[in-house]
Amino acid sequence: MTILELREKRAKAWEAAKAFLDSHRKENGVLSAEDDAAYTKMEQEITDLGKEIVRLERQEALDAELNRPLNKPLTGKPGGKADADGEDKTGRASDEYKKNFWNAMRSKVPMPNVTNALQIGTDSEGGYLVPDEYERTLVEALEEENVFRQMAKVIQTSSGDRKIPVVATKGTASWIDEEGAFPESDDSFGQVSIGAYKLGTMIKVSEELLNDSVFDLQSYISREFARRIGAKEEEAFFTGNGTGKPLGVLAATGGAETGVTAASSTAVTADELMDLYYSLKSPYRKKSVWVLNDSTIKAIRKLKDSNGQYLWQPSLTAGTPDTILGRPVKTSAYMPAIAAGAKTIAFGDFSYYWIADRQGRSFKRLNELFAATGQVGFLASQRVDGKLILAEAVKVLVQKAASAG
Repeated sequence: MTILELREKRAKAWEAAKAFLDSHRKENGVLSAEDDAAYTKMEQEITDLGKEIVRLERQEALDAELNRPLNKPLTGKPGGKADADGEDKTGRASDEYKKNFWNAMRSKVPMPNVTNALQIGTDSEGGYLVPDEYERTLVEALEEENVFRQMAKVIQTSSGDRKIPVVATKGTASWIDEEGAFPESDDSFGQVSIGAYKLGTMIKVSEELLNDSVFDLQSYISREFARRIGAKEEEAFFTGNGTGKPLGVLAATGGAETGVTAASSTAVTADELMDLYYSLKSPYRKKSVWVLNDSTIKAIRKLKDSNGQYLWQPSLTAGTPDTILGRPVKTSAYMPAIAAGAKTIAFGDFSYYWIADRQGRSFKRLNELFAATGQVGFLASQRVDGKLILAEAVKVLVQKAASAG
């Protein structure tokens, strides 16, 4: 089945599920146990179709990536060293550095000329900074794995903390009498500091595989790096406490503002979603996104507005997300499920969450640590920080706290 056919099938399944709900609800608005089981089965089909659509879209993107030409076309004079822009590549951007970097990763004892060529990219812990081109590959892979990077603003830093000026209070205009004095009303500015926390992983590869010329070491490491680092990043961007890791958007201090507190600890109502939508100031709603756990999506699929329209609407076209109240929906396993006191739904413009990537991800080969098992280890690390620059740009729905006693 094509992606379009799957989308159409999911849309029809959703229409059937809505019709079933409307026709089987009792007078008190609930389903019988038997009908609830039937609806749950229909809803599971919708969820499974959605996951299959996502899988096929990723497969399509990967096919497109693999079908791209491996080398850039020659545009300069034969024998010249200039790139397509007519400039010589130097440092970590040079072809020489890239060649020697991967020679060092594959060789137990690299030749002296290889280590000499990599001196410009040696980090403080004996590893080597990855070539510029490969760093871009790693960042793209992280964006595939990490839903937060797709929404946030990503900046590059070279070293040290970065001070970001933010407007603390805004000036206003005033009505003035004829020939009256202009009142002073200035913006006041504060500062948000973004640093860099170290995040790393160890990737093991068998020596046999490493010595196989067919084995694509670059692709394997980028895939594993993105899967492991991307998951830890996303978790911190949502729930990090700012100690040894980024400060997450759900943090009690420095995180998003509470837009709505739900009346229940185990459910969300249509009115509460509407209230959360309008708790966000209009300018931020233009680029707003809903972010929630998959289990929360299941809970709100049954909700309708005052006109009897379901708040959640499935996507019908490729590249278009599902929506709630007309705004895109993204899901993350790191958003809390519905529970007492949990921040279960975030809504806002996540471009006000800034991710600071410290330039220079590094790899280090470990020859001896796993020699007994015939494996070679690779330490991969990066430095990154993240922070919500304007708290009012994102609002959260908080479930009712558990009652005491």
